Amino acid sequence: MAEGMVVRGLRRVRTLLAEGSTPRGLEGRRLLLVRNLLHECASGIGGEVSARQRAGRLAEAYLRLNDEGRATFLRIVATEFGPDPQQVAKAHADYQAAIGSDAQWAAESALRNAMRSSRLRILTQFNTLPQGVKFLVDLRADLLRYVETDPALRSLDRELESRLSAWFDVGFLELQRITWSSPAALLEKLIEYEAVHEIRSWSDLKNRLDSDRRCYAFFHPRMPMEPLIFVEVALTDHLADNVQTLLDEHAPVFDAQRASTAIFYSISNTQIGLRGVSFGNFLLKRVVDDLKRDYPRLVSFATLSPLPSLRRWSEKTPDAWQQAFNRADIERIKRHLAPEMPAPDGADDLPKLLADDRWANDERLARALQHGLTRLAARYLLTTGKGGRPYDPVARFHLGNGARIERLNYLADTSARGREQSYGLMVNYLYDPDTIEANVEAFSRSGEIAAAAAIRRSARD
Repeated sequence: MAEGMVVRGLRRVRTLLAEGSTPRGLEGRRLLLVRNLLHECASGIGGEVSARQRAGRLAEAYLRLNDEGRATFLRIVATEFGPDPQQVAKAHADYQAAIGSDAQWAAESALRNAMRSSRLRILTQFNTLPQGVKFLVDLRADLLRYVETDPALRSLDRELESRLSAWFDVGFLELQRITWSSPAALLEKLIEYEAVHEIRSWSDLKNRLDSDRRCYAFFHPRMPMEPLIFVEVALTDHLADNVQTLLDEHAPVFDAQRASTAIFYSISNTQIGLRGVSFGNFLLKRVVDDLKRDYPRLVSFATLSPLPSLRRWSEKTPDAWQQAFNRADIERIKRHLAPEMPAPDGADDLPKLLADDRWANDERLARALQHGLTRLAARYLLTTGKGGRPYDPVARFHLGNGARIERLNYLADTSARGREQSYGLMVNYLYDPDTIEANVEAFSRSGEIAAAAAIRRSARD
């Protein structure tokens, strides 16, 4: 009965919000009520039924709050329910005094208990709600926005991230294949969450779930209709070099039984609140095993991946243009410019030229730019940033999983997003079973980047 009350309460709040109920701030009587409920949750007064009811009332109150109110709510949890400094100091002193004696282990346990904050007790009680896990994931998404401007929230964020990492351990996740026959509500989630190549229509989605395609996702048992991360795969007989061709709804369906290559062309994390909880590498490994079982003729596993920060990096790195484009390249580009387009005096002027998207539709001009832009992209992929790791976030992910940079593809994504991110370039990362483990070891030990010889030559030229 209590569970039914909690479920109805949460549904009522979500219905009110969906119908335009005005979110409220946290002040006056509401502030007092919330603070009292938090103290009751922290102290664990009453039994399991009382704890659920309190957690349900707190969740209901939180969902009704406006943005400022939610920030205040989280700040109260972060600052008023941490470890007691005096108890920690006493427990630490007792532990130091007990080192080497029979009392050391009891003192260690007491110190560990003193370090535990009441925040964990509060957060854990939310987990008992029927939709509590999803509530906490969404709550952390809010927290990640506020923590950028409020350092007092960092301890709460670290605790919540640690707890979510335990709850979302890959051992608890379920791999499911999503098909056109999956529930419509789940298919709508794919459209909503696709983060790499926008799903433009239901026919576009149907094409991505056809017989020569596969889509796999990880699910948590407590969030059965919420994919945590999903990957889209094309079964083909070649290393794909153009995403528009790959996603062409009118292209003939390939016979999957003849496929020799699996192309991972989109990997989307769906839950902002799970940032820092990593399971993408496990997803790819599980999918590869599943595909090899169903299609024994598959011998190549590769991606067709974006270069999401290439343009931003290049515009901040003027020297990169001078290294990628020589004087002969500039003269060749000038010869193929349309009269109304600005002629570059040197490589430094090329970002202005490329800001005009017409260059990609001019076949001769695009060809004149090809070698220089490919060199620019190769240098970008081999450039390391903070911590000696690649500047490109997608490269960090795939190289960390043992792939190698195999090939750059010019004008492989001519969508507005592709031009905005990387001047239309994309890259293939190849997962070679014979070298994956060695690549992972070299990358994790010394940051060594596995790349095909052609990529390294292009970066040096």
